[in-house]
Amino acid sequence: MRHAAKLALVAAVVAIAGTGTGTARADDYPSKPVKIVVAYQAGQGTDVATRYIAEKLTAATGQTFFVENRGGAGGNIGTEMVARAAADGYTLTMGTNGTHVLNQFMYASTGFNAETGFDPIVLLGTFPMVLLAQSASPFVSLQEVLAAAKAGPKTADIGIPSTTARLVFEFLKEKTGSPLFGVPYKGSTAVLTDVLGGQLPLMIDTVTAVRPQVDAGKLKALAVTSAKRTSLLPNIPTVAEQGVPGFEVIAWNALYAPRGTPPAVIARLNTEVNKILAQPETKARFLELGFDIGGGTPDDLGRFARAERAKWGPVIQKAGMRAD
Repeated sequence: MRHAAKLALVAAVVAIAGTGTGTARADDYPSKPVKIVVAYQAGQGTDVATRYIAEKLTAATGQTFFVENRGGAGGNIGTEMVARAAADGYTLTMGTNGTHVLNQFMYASTGFNAETGFDPIVLLGTFPMVLLAQSASPFVSLQEVLAAAKAGPKTADIGIPSTTARLVFEFLKEKTGSPLFGVPYKGSTAVLTDVLGGQLPLMIDTVTAVRPQVDAGKLKALAVTSAKRTSLLPNIPTVAEQGVPGFEVIAWNALYAPRGTPPAVIARLNTEVNKILAQPETKARFLELGFDIGGGTPDDLGRFARAERAKWGPVIQKAGMRAD
């Protein structure tokens, strides 16, 4: 019995020591480089914002945070990769309303469960989408685009580089009854090339992705998808203003980790990102990028995403919107 008691005591000490070691690892996080997967091509709004946050996290923690682009399937490929990654805080993803809300309703299979496969960390920001044309285009308003679509095929084809752009397109088509035709692309860079080159008349994308071309006069914005005009494009009317009442589609970015990531790691990341978002420099930069600043707790993000699913799921299913 004395021997058995000693063995039990040793086992208990080892168990406690193991628990303490695990806690220390979480408290010491990060102790090696952290990868943030962006499930889209480089240059899109999500990518630009994530790279900014990664630089700030690197400075704040002393460890390198770097971005890896894994585009394809509307963001599903990169997001699935993170869902299957080790839940240790060293592989994260910058989720979007596409990857973490819309795709589950638009794809037959995503390869992951957006609701149960991730731990929410923090909402980064929200932003409107925008309908654009090449600067030499005759289009100057949404109503002209809709009239052209009704008058003849291919005169108002629209490039679609993301799931959110697809939602805007399908929602616009449903609300107006116009025979619009969408051309799918794997990312912003490809569709920008074709629109700027005159191979395609129109596109839908984030303000973030197209702001440089708009400022340079290479693209002109025709309508924004927010309920109210955005301060970034104050002279551009909303879709609702142009004869489509009640139209609103807002995109967003949020940081997620694989489900089961240690709570201390989630808390550290949430604290650091909230500090970054509160900095005047960040607020100014996000304004330039087209973001309304986010923030809040992991629970806040969880509730927000659930509300988004409740809002858009029925709309997508009723309209029969499919992405594959």
